[in-house]
Amino acid sequence: MVQTEEMSQLQQQALIDINEAANEKELQDVKVKYLGKKGSVSGLMKHMKDLPNEEKPQYGQQVNEVRQAIENEIESRQDLLAKEQLEQQLETEKIDVTLPSRKMAIGAKHPLTRTIEEIEDLFLGLGYEIVDGYEVEQDYYNFEALNLPKSHPARDMQDSFYITEEILMRTHTSPVQARTMEQRNGKAPVKIICPGKVYRRDSDDATHSHQFTQIEGLVVDENIKMSDLKGTLELLAKSLFGDEREIRLRPSYFPFTEPSVEVDISCFKCHGKGCNVCKHTGWIEILGSGMVHPNVLEKAGYDSTIYTGFAFGMGPDRIAMLKYGIEDIRHFYTNDVRFLNQFKAVEDRGEQ
Repeated sequence: MVQTEEMSQLQQQALIDINEAANEKELQDVKVKYLGKKGSVSGLMKHMKDLPNEEKPQYGQQVNEVRQAIENEIESRQDLLAKEQLEQQLETEKIDVTLPSRKMAIGAKHPLTRTIEEIEDLFLGLGYEIVDGYEVEQDYYNFEALNLPKSHPARDMQDSFYITEEILMRTHTSPVQARTMEQRNGKAPVKIICPGKVYRRDSDDATHSHQFTQIEGLVVDENIKMSDLKGTLELLAKSLFGDEREIRLRPSYFPFTEPSVEVDISCFKCHGKGCNVCKHTGWIEILGSGMVHPNVLEKAGYDSTIYTGFAFGMGPDRIAMLKYGIEDIRHFYTNDVRFLNQFKAVEDRGEQ
């Protein structure tokens, strides 16, 4: 049939044009010429109307076979051109492997992370456990279990983010201590530290933040004395700020401890002579502590006539500011690379 010869000639010419295409653009032009909407293969279908009905299916099948053969050849040619282009590129764009490699930038631990890990390592060595807890906490564990019933005036010291009347963002990590004692069912010893983030409705400035970190410690056992607390805190101060540091305890008030004390260390910059770091007093306040209040022990199921304990709480933010001479607490949270890069140099020197 005439149309079949036309198809054969068209297919042969298409294969010649495809093989003569020297690049992607020329191959695309060939594709449009033969397979486009107005291309040669589509033109073959115009003869369909002139054929008898019984020949139309066969004719349509032949046209499709031609179309498929041309498409296959174009794909093969396209693969070959891509391979040739890659080989040419590899030949002309050689890599000089003798050049020194670019140094990979390596980060450093955040100053808060360094400080927290240093404190954790000390207490792990003393046989303490590290216990984590909830940042979204119940009012009962955040306050009531710690001898702070509703409407207690001391709650004003910890203005809080409340979610509901009974759920809030914890204001300290003390709820972890309350939950741990409750889970131990009145059994001793308890020897834990509780690091984590805490939240208070505070105005952000150089020394205050609505979010900061805290580490609290708790020891409960028989025959725990104030001298045990003092010895622990003295070891902590020397570990963080140097063996020549001294501490002093000042009477204070916390609802969950009795007696309660603020802990100061001798100034590591002026050695007690008075400077801007210690506000010319020779001493720097670093944490609060005291003996666990009997009410707190009883609420957790401990017999306060048998068991005693001590607790302490510190802010790694403040300790890191003192250790590294940081004047603004907001530097810890603004992610300024210029600030953080300073601690890469500290880590490279191997300083603690």
